[in-house]
Amino acid sequence: MHMCGRFTQERPTSELAEIFGAEDLAAGPGGRYNVAPTDDAVVVVERDERRAIKAYRWGLIPHWADDPKIGNRMFNARAETIATSPAFRDAFRRHRCLVPVESFFEWRREGAVRQPFRIVRTDGRLLALAGLWSGWRDPGTDEVRRTFTIVTTTPNDLMRPIHTRMPVVISPEAWDRWLDPSLPDLAELQGLLVPAPNDDLEAYRVSRAVNSVRNDGPELIEPLPDPDGPRLS
Repeated sequence: MHMCGRFTQERPTSELAEIFGAEDLAAGPGGRYNVAPTDDAVVVVERDERRAIKAYRWGLIPHWADDPKIGNRMFNARAETIATSPAFRDAFRRHRCLVPVESFFEWRREGAVRQPFRIVRTDGRLLALAGLWSGWRDPGTDEVRRTFTIVTTTPNDLMRPIHTRMPVVISPEAWDRWLDPSLPDLAELQGLLVPAPNDDLEAYRVSRAVNSVRNDGPELIEPLPDPDGPRLS
């Protein structure tokens, strides 16, 4: 499981539009504490000099796909192969996006239990995860479906005890470069796909209620008492 498979989008899209200097085309209320693959979620995209907040489905359907079900597996893209993978290389060149989240969840196996941890920025600010998006035309209806995936990389020291992968976090000074759809310097973009600095993030245990995609609500992000003492950071 090389995955970032759940995150929170707690802020309303009007607030995200201000943070990213974007038009709010999603009009979402926020308040989501357990976004899972195949859900619609909010992304920041840039096309024709316009930056917008939009709702796309999580799980990238490559434009060449015969069957949209391929998207159910394509919710993460590995940074190491992103430039060569047939599923992701076109999107890496032309269709990059940011996925704004307050936190993401990863699981650590503890005996028979899958224990979830919530990972947040230590300063409480938003995390902008590296994403790719794609438009796929449904041959049956001619409707275009827009979908996205989250780029993952190797873990930093904080994440290593929890999981073998972590999502790529794009720092605010690199947001413009990552979103710029003009012909990119792929090597420079690849250079952004590194683990976040250890000090930027912290992790703490949360309720196993988050394990079920049916559960949602602010109780999912409440810290649990840690049997090992203080939180990891």
